[in-house]
This record gives sequence, structure tokens and C-alpha cells, in this order.
Amino acid sequence: MSALEIFAVIISVIGVGLTIKRNMWCWLFNFFAFVLYAYLFFTFKLYGETILQLFFMLVNFYGFYHWYKGKQQDHEIRIEPIAIRTVFIQMLIAALGGLVFGLSLHYFTDAALPMLDSQLAAFSLLATYWTSRKYIATWVLWVFVDIVYVAMFLYKDLFLTAGLYAIFVVMAAFGWWQWEQVKKKQLGQLYNQI
Repeated sequence: MSALEIFAVIISVIGVGLTIKRNMWCWLFNFFAFVLYAYLFFTFKLYGETILQLFFMLVNFYGFYHWYKGKQQDHEIRIEPIAIRTVFIQMLIAALGGLVFGLSLHYFTDAALPMLDSQLAAFSLLATYWTSRKYIATWVLWVFVDIVYVAMFLYKDLFLTAGLYAIFVVMAAFGWWQWEQVKKKQLGQLYNQI
């Protein structure tokens, strides 16, 4: 456990908390968390996670832009629906991308856990994309991904980060519930306008 890991955990919790609240500041805190964790994961030879943090940085700018320019209702970020077919197609693409990435890590690097690392990276990237699109499904995916992350970080002796991801499981479940409440409110307001 290092000072860097402690600081990264604090920044990450703030970022996810702000995301649950649909607060635009989430993008700034999440960006700093990605930078910190990119360095930390690189030092632990979790190259899939390192590269994922770099992708997160890019998606972070997209998410900020999309939330800023997107539809807003009552000065709040409007939650959007996602089609089941889209969920399945995008999850299949993530799984295949994770497989290709994992094979690349396996054959061309000294990655510690190439297949697991790459699949978690692929599905985390998908969940981050869903967050940027304001899909409630993001929270469901994060619950499952974060549970697996806990196990991987325990295995790599990143105990504080494992604890962070255990907190993320709870926060994702709460985010799911919170966004469901907001969605119901938004649908009720839409219904009242008709």
C-alpha cells in the first residue's frame, strides 16, 4: 500500500460518487484517477489495466462533451434508454476485443494476468462508454466487472485497490438504484407534459 494508491483510491471514490449524482465534476475527478491508476498498474505489470486507463482518459473527454451537450431536464443529466439488442451486440464486441487484446498481451508482453486483465479492460471500457451515454445498464455491468476486479486485485496483493473495488460494487449498486429513481421521475415529468 503506497501513498499513490491511497490518493488514487480517494480520487476514484469522489469521481464515482459524483457520477452517481450526475454531477459534471465527475469527469475531472475520474480523469485524475485514470492518470494515477495508469502509473500504478504499470508498476504492477497489469498492462491491460494500464492501457485501459489511457482509453478511459479519451472516453472521459467524450463523456464530458456528451453530458455537457446532451439533453438536460431541470438542469440535470437526462438518463437514456438502451435497447437489449444493442446491449448484446456491444457485449459481444467487448468480449471479442478483450480476447484479441488478451492474446496480444499473452504473446507480446510479460503481463501478469493477460486474459483476465484484457477482458476486464474491455468490459470496463464498454461500461465507461455506457456511462458517457447515460445508460442505466452501465451500473449493472459495473457491479459484475467490479466483483471480478476485487478478486484480481487481491490476487496481485493490491489490497487497498481491492477494497476500493469492493466499495465500487456497493456504489455501482447504489448508482443503479439512484438512476432508476431519477428515470422514474423523468418519465413521470414526461407523462405529465402529455
